Amino acid sequence: MKIVFMGTPEFAKTALEALVQAGYEVPLVITQPDKPKGRKYVMTPSEVKAYALSAGLRVETPNSMRTQEAEDMLREVGADVFVVAAYGKILPKNILDLPPMGCICIHASLLPAWRGAAPIQRAVMNGDKVGGVTMMYMDEGIDTGDIILQKELPISHTMTAGEYHDEMARLGAEALMEYLELTKKGEVPRVKQEGDTCYAEKITGEDLYVSFEETAEQTHNRIRGLAPVPSAYCTLEGKRVKLHESRVGTGKGVPGEVLSAGKDGIEVACKEGSVIITALQPEGKKRMDAASFLNGLQNKEGFRFNG
Repeated sequence: MKIVFMGTPEFAKTALEALVQAGYEVPLVITQPDKPKGRKYVMTPSEVKAYALSAGLRVETPNSMRTQEAEDMLREVGADVFVVAAYGKILPKNILDLPPMGCICIHASLLPAWRGAAPIQRAVMNGDKVGGVTMMYMDEGIDTGDIILQKELPISHTMTAGEYHDEMARLGAEALMEYLELTKKGEVPRVKQEGDTCYAEKITGEDLYVSFEETAEQTHNRIRGLAPVPSAYCTLEGKRVKLHESRVGTGKGVPGEVLSAGKDGIEVACKEGSVIITALQPEGKKRMDAASFLNGLQNKEGFRFNG
């Protein structure tokens, strides 16, 4: 079986690693072009490209999949199936129709919930108790294709989006291996999506701001749903402070008011209840615990966030 793999970030790399380690033939890997990263804007390959090259695989980085060149390239490979995982580009119908076994996508949610660009962050920010991955046939819609299989994963009240991502990446790789075993038996299911759906909008700058005007649960979920990157933030004396870790407290007060501050955390009032910030990062500095943050404050008495 020839498999063309399309993906870009770490989530996709984990699935590609599983394919290679299992001995499947991957004649072509397609990923997004290198992008500038860091303060010096160094052109950096995607996680998928870096791994694929280290594994000796052919890698292509087309700017668009809507060109004749892209179609000709894929047609020449003659793959049986395309496996797509967080590629980040839309595949037109002529590309979807190329492989005899179809285009198969690993999506990081239990569809039809959280279709779209940021299912991992949105599930945690929403306070979902259970998530999971879906293997599906791709169609021209956004994550609307028929389901092959799904695998569930509990989301604990303390799990960050980063932790959830890592677990989901491993689960996605397992789901891919399970799908490939089904193809060998000729027993691949195909089930229409049913039930309530919601859309996982791309994370924007507005999502990152913690106003403390939400409930304690909502604030805590926002913080962990954006950790470790891109990170939620609030302000202190006009400067950003990234919020990395929190837990729900029991205090009450004016949103943004610091109710207590010690080595175990900084308790901040929300619209309802409070959150206790245990790890944070002042602008221009490294991540630190609450005690270290407080040691660095010149005015420790009566400070408040977003004031």
